[in-house]
Amino acid sequence: MLANPVTMKRFRVYAFGLVLAAIAGAVAAQAPSEQIGLLNGLGNPQGNAQGIGPVGQIGSGIGQSSGLPVPRYVSLKADKVNMHVGPAKNYEIKWRYQRAGLPVEITGEYENWRRIRDADGAEGWVYGSLLSGRRTGVVTLRAKDELLPLRAKPNPESAIVAQLQSGVLGTVKRCTSGWCRFAGEGFDGWLPQDKLWGVYPNESVD
Repeated sequence: MLANPVTMKRFRVYAFGLVLAAIAGAVAAQAPSEQIGLLNGLGNPQGNAQGIGPVGQIGSGIGQSSGLPVPRYVSLKADKVNMHVGPAKNYEIKWRYQRAGLPVEITGEYENWRRIRDADGAEGWVYGSLLSGRRTGVVTLRAKDELLPLRAKPNPESAIVAQLQSGVLGTVKRCTSGWCRFAGEGFDGWLPQDKLWGVYPNESVD
């Protein structure tokens, strides 16, 4: 069978006509949570983020808010998730995701907020409760028309159970010895770990 890719369903949000107040603290206290962009450009939240280590390295740091490793992979819990330019609802919305389960990498923490990066490299802040520890991944191939064999066992000679295109989203059930068990709608099998975005090289996932 052929598994088709999913659309990222991420939209850039633009805010127009918003005026900054003279005192940012007063604006933050008075502005409703759905208002966008009032504090855009004020301060440097990334400089205050806790537990940030070199991106892409396992165990490079521990988040002081969560006590968990930073960076680490998680997934979006909700169908609608706003990525802000800073760690507060008053900061401008940079992207709006509309698909639960997309894998993202946590690269920083600030109180209840998490700085994340997605498979396309976009980075910003989301509220921590909108993220899940469930591990998911996206198939990454060099060519869009390339197909990746999904095998019955973690062995390059094992039977092919499906063919996956670049961009296919699924659940990472297990990773061991360079192979990951990857499952989604209509498929379940093993593929090389380096073909997935959402797991680190040589990372063990149970």
